[in-house]
Amino acid sequence: MNSLCDKEVIAALYEASCAGVKIEMVIRGICCLKAGVPGLSENISVHSIVGNFLEHSRIFIFDNGGSTEVYMGSADWMPRNLDKRVEIAFPVEDEKLKEEVCHILKTELEDNVKAHILQPGGTYEKVDRRGKARVNSQEQFCEEAIAMAEQAMKNSQPQNERVFIPVESNN
Repeated sequence: MNSLCDKEVIAALYEASCAGVKIEMVIRGICCLKAGVPGLSENISVHSIVGNFLEHSRIFIFDNGGSTEVYMGSADWMPRNLDKRVEIAFPVEDEKLKEEVCHILKTELEDNVKAHILQPGGTYEKVDRRGKARVNSQEQFCEEAIAMAEQAMKNSQPQNERVFIPVESNN
């Protein structure tokens, strides 16, 4: 998401962390949660990806006892969004779409070029890339989109091309 600053949501995340739930988040902008604090949020990691694009997915994946649930939503977790607006979160139920959506979040979590990790003291540090293949999630998504478009062009049926020719006046 872009921002996380709702106190009630943060408190619930801390409670889940204390209960042993592993939480990995990609929050591009404002994050009022303190990640990695022993006894409070040691099971929470926050990645921030700031690259060429300002887009950020709002994908929520829950491993509910081995049954993966995937949701997408419109809201950042901020009081103005959660308390004063009509926002939506919806389940992704189609298995192929679930795979595609999970791929997006997994790739963002693997980003080690543009990602920074929130530290317990509130600062962000670049990901340690030593010994790891370079992963720039935004570049990867662009490459995947180009490949899908090229494949779609190969698979498409030839269509009659129409060319618009404007009528010119004789004046």
